[in-house]
Amino acid sequence: MKKRKNIQKHFIETFCKPVRKLYHGGKNLEIIAWLLIIICFIVAFVGLVYPIIPSILFILLGFIVYGLFFSFAELSWWFWIIEILFVILLFVADTLANLIGVKKFGGTKAGLWGSTIGLLAGPFIIPFLGIIIGPFIGAVIGEMLVAKKEFSQAVRAGIGSLVGFLTSVATKTMIQLVMIIVFVIAIA
Repeated sequence: MKKRKNIQKHFIETFCKPVRKLYHGGKNLEIIAWLLIIICFIVAFVGLVYPIIPSILFILLGFIVYGLFFSFAELSWWFWIIEILFVILLFVADTLANLIGVKKFGGTKAGLWGSTIGLLAGPFIIPFLGIIIGPFIGAVIGEMLVAKKEFSQAVRAGIGSLVGFLTSVATKTMIQLVMIIVFVIAIA
């Protein structure tokens, strides 16, 4: 406990106090801190549709920024346990939504891998629409080339990957909102 306070004190003396002097009394520093926290949360939600952005890390970064600028004391060990459980739930929900989406529509592992590759490559190949078209095309190509399925079956698996992706985004959005609500309750 004492070591943690020393680290926090060192951080404040090294980084925050000079900035507080620069911004006359620290009120502007609070504004900057809250802007950084809000930006972290916004980037986390952008990461839901652009999987190259690790959304959960930005949620956690928002919590850490709060602790560094204000205090970790308000973020009790119960808070961290709850948030870690939500992180685990987020990963499980993401995996299950995609898996069930592809499997329910008759897809195979090839379709699931194709969908994942399409999800990562799609936004770079076709900006904006690639996030939706990429998983679909990836699943169709995976099913046709690797699983040797007919076009109609491959399209059905592609639709399943799209349904899985959209379900995953909706589920992760809800979980991240709950994580932020728990954070607001903890600091209120």
